[in-house]
Amino acid sequence: MTYKELYAYGVKALEEASVAEAALNARLLLEYVCRTDRNTLLVHGDSVRSPIEEEFYKITIEKRRQHIPLQHITGEQEFMGLVFRVNEHTLVPRQDTEILVEEAMRYLGDGMRILDLCTGSGCILLSLLKYSNECEGIGIDISEKALLVARENAGRLGLDASFLCGDLFEPLAVFLSERTRDKLFDIIISNPPYIPSGEIAKLMPEVRDHEPHMALDGMEDGLYFYRKIIDKAPSYLRKSGMLLFEIGCEQAKAVSALLREKGFGAIEVIKDYAGLDRVIKADLC
Repeated sequence: MTYKELYAYGVKALEEASVAEAALNARLLLEYVCRTDRNTLLVHGDSVRSPIEEEFYKITIEKRRQHIPLQHITGEQEFMGLVFRVNEHTLVPRQDTEILVEEAMRYLGDGMRILDLCTGSGCILLSLLKYSNECEGIGIDISEKALLVARENAGRLGLDASFLCGDLFEPLAVFLSERTRDKLFDIIISNPPYIPSGEIAKLMPEVRDHEPHMALDGMEDGLYFYRKIIDKAPSYLRKSGMLLFEIGCEQAKAVSALLREKGFGAIEVIKDYAGLDRVIKADLC
């Protein structure tokens, strides 16, 4: 089959399976299999592909028909201009989360210490370290399998970060007690699970069936992890340190109230590209 014929096959197969953006997915998978770029379809559409490429492409299309995320098939996702490894043990980094990183970068100074809770693939922490000078970072996640991905990403990017396995702040007790330096952080940042348990069944199948539930489930009202983080964060922040969260688009009022109750000030809500509440930041007063 020619390149153009393979593409047409992919589009039709994905459309029949009601995969969103079928044409885009078919093209990206074809480029992944054939190691080509977007110009190939226009310039070399009549080139005949090898039987191995044809078979491999049909396998990837079948996986996508089952609503396995594109990024789990290719094993990669671009985020903040960097390429991160991802798999079924991590959330796929999303453009909305870039708002969180960009907001943190506005206040990130040289040599600051960053704590990233629920780090997953490490994309938030590693992006901040990549675009700053001499900052130190610790990422914590309850999933050791996710941390294997985070450590691989750090190695691929040539970055030095510490990744600890455990429930939120708990691993820091031992990690920091072994060090004599200042224990406090300038920035604590997190994209925690924030989807109410009852809403998970309504998510698109790519997310509901293939991304880790522990990275999605914010318990009954979606605020469980915000409460836990906000309660303990003052013990780990420097004076006037900053706490930043990604939030669900209807959670700004509730999370702001939790922050005020714990003595945080200068609370600001930042919207995403669609005009929805997406990030909240607050200073430790």
